[in-house]
Amino acid sequence: MFKDFLQKIKDKSQEMKTEAMKFKNKDFMNAVAASCAMVARADGSIDDKEKQEMAKFIEAYDALKVFKTIDVIRAFNDFVEQYQFSDAIGEAKAMEAVGKFRGKEQQARLLVRICIAIGASDGDFDEHEKQVVRKICHELQLNAAEFEL
Repeated sequence: MFKDFLQKIKDKSQEMKTEAMKFKNKDFMNAVAASCAMVARADGSIDDKEKQEMAKFIEAYDALKVFKTIDVIRAFNDFVEQYQFSDAIGEAKAMEAVGKFRGKEQQARLLVRICIAIGASDGDFDEHEKQVVRKICHELQLNAAEFEL
């Protein structure tokens, strides 16, 4: 079941890249970077290995190739630093970036699909990561069940 789900995500990669081209702007890139930081931090911390893995994911993931890799990584690191300063401030800043897409259904759905791909990129979309994506769905006023969460 989960393997089928992962395959669906991979199959949709090109489709998501095409969609991301429509939304290639700084706000969307920041929301993606914020989501990356939130998913990376799902277990309570972000270590150097997770940062490196996230950077590799950002560089390799087709849907994110519409942005300059260095810009996405820089934005990701900015959100990580906010979390390192304060969990509450980090989450507030990340949710602020994500929340800009509330009511923008196409962008919001693409953002959630990217979050799922991020969480599943290591082959283990764990419950902590799913909970973060559910929280993002709630912020975006989307039904998490539609995404099998």
